[in-house]
Amino acid sequence: MSKPNVLVISTDHWPASLFAGVGHPAIQTPTLDQLAKNGVRFTNAYSECPVCIPARRTLMTGTTPRTHGDRTFKETQRMPNVPTLAQTFRDNGYQAYAVGKLHVYPQRDRIGFDDVILAEEGRTQFDAVDDYELFLGEQGYPGQMFGHGMCNNDYVNRPWHLPEHCHVTNWATQNMARTIQRRDPTKPGFWFLSYCHPHPPLAPLQCYLDMYRDIDPPLPYTGDWAKMADELPHALKLRSLEWDGFTEYQIKSTLRAFYAMCTHIDHQLRIVIGTLREERLLDDTIILFTSDHGDMLGNHGQWAKRIFYEDSANVPMILVGAANDDRVGHHRTDDRLVGWADIMPTLLDLAGIDIPDSVDGQSMVGEPKRDMFYGECSEGANATRMIHNGRFKLIYYPVGNHTQLFDLETDPCERNNLSDVADHADTKQQLTDQLIAELYGGDENWVQDGKLVGLPDQDYEPKPNRGLSGQRGSHWPVPPQTGQVGPPIQHT
Repeated sequence: MSKPNVLVISTDHWPASLFAGVGHPAIQTPTLDQLAKNGVRFTNAYSECPVCIPARRTLMTGTTPRTHGDRTFKETQRMPNVPTLAQTFRDNGYQAYAVGKLHVYPQRDRIGFDDVILAEEGRTQFDAVDDYELFLGEQGYPGQMFGHGMCNNDYVNRPWHLPEHCHVTNWATQNMARTIQRRDPTKPGFWFLSYCHPHPPLAPLQCYLDMYRDIDPPLPYTGDWAKMADELPHALKLRSLEWDGFTEYQIKSTLRAFYAMCTHIDHQLRIVIGTLREERLLDDTIILFTSDHGDMLGNHGQWAKRIFYEDSANVPMILVGAANDDRVGHHRTDDRLVGWADIMPTLLDLAGIDIPDSVDGQSMVGEPKRDMFYGECSEGANATRMIHNGRFKLIYYPVGNHTQLFDLETDPCERNNLSDVADHADTKQQLTDQLIAELYGGDENWVQDGKLVGLPDQDYEPKPNRGLSGQRGSHWPVPPQTGQVGPPIQHT
C-alpha cells in the first residue's frame, strides 16, 4: 500500500465548543461539521500549554513543555534538538511544506520542512520580512498589514480594510492550494496549513460580518466563583481587570467579529479540500484539524488564553483517515484524553512510520488511553497548572495556594468550584497527589511535606499597557535585517 498524504490544519484561538455541529447556537461552520462526520472528533483534546509558541513546539516535536523547555512564551528560543514532525516525514520519503504561521526562531528556520511560505503577524522585531508582507507589497499595499489599526491581542474590531484577496486567510488558502498543485508526484505529501486567525486582530471581511449582523450571540457566562472578584486567584485578577468595563454592545460586537473570522476560515477550507479532490488526492489523504488553544471570549470575565478553563484549554481535534484505512472510522466521537503531543505520533502511526524515541505523546488511534492529562502554563505570579482525569479537572494557582475542582460531566461550563465540598474531598486529594507528582524544577518549591503550599499571595497592582496589547506600527519601509534582536516586545 502506498503511503498516504497528510494535511494538518491549525488555527489560533479556536475553542473546541465553537462549532455548529456540537451545539453552539450562533456559529456557522458547515465545512468543519462535515469534516467531523467524515472522521472522529476528540471531545477531550487539550493544549498542554495554551499559548502559541509552547503549543507549537509541542506540535512540531511531539514533546511536552517539560521536554522542550517552554511553558511561558520564549520567542527567541530555538526548537529543541529532537526530530521534528516535518523532518521525520521527510526522512521517510515525504515532501514537506508549510504555509502560514510557524512561530519559530529564527523566523526563517524551516524546522525540517522543504520550504515554508510564512505569515508571522508582522513580528518585525526579529528582522525578518515574511512572505505575506512581501505579497502585500506586490499587490500595491506595502506595510499596510495593520493599517486597520487593530492590535494583535485586543478585542476591538472593525472590517478588513484591504481587498478581500489580500486577507491573510485567503492568502494562506491560496498558497496551500498552489503548494498541493505543485507537489512532486513521485512522493507523498506532508502539508501544514497554519491560519493566523481567529486570533486577533479582529478585522474580518465585511461579507462575514454581514452574515452575523442579525444574530444575537449568547452573552458570556460567569461561574459563582468568578463573581467574587476579591477572592480570585492572583493570576486571574491580573487578567480580569484588563477587560473590565466591556459593555454588552461591545461584547456582542466582539463575538460577531470572532465568529466571522471562524466562518471565513471554514469556507476557505473548502478550497483546500476541493483542490485535494480535483487533484485526485482526497481519498489518499489524512486530514487533521485543530487549534493551539482556545479563547475565553468573556466567559468568567476572561478573554484570550493562558488558563485551563475549557474555553481556553479544550481545543478542537478532528481526524479524518484515508479512505482505505478503517482505523480512524467516521461519524463518531472519542472521549479519551488527548493533547497536541499526540498529533505527531498519531500521524506517523497512520502513515506506517516509526515514532522517534524522543516523542512524549501517544497515538490517538488504537487501544492505549491515558488515565490523566497534565497541563502547565507560565511561571511565577502568572503560573497555573491543571490535572484532568477525564471527568474531574483540578486547576491550581500557586500564588495564594488556590485550588479549583470542577465536575465536567455535570458542570461543563465550570460554574461550580467543588474544591471545598466535603463530598469531593477524596477526588480532590487524588488529583492533588497526581499534580504534585508532575511538578518539576522550581514548581517543586510549592510542596512541603507532601502538601501543596504554593507561594505567598500578592496584592494586585495594575500596570500600564503601553503597547496597547501588541499594537503594530507601519511596516513600510521594511526594517533592516541585521540579525540582531532588539528589546523584547510582548507579542502573542
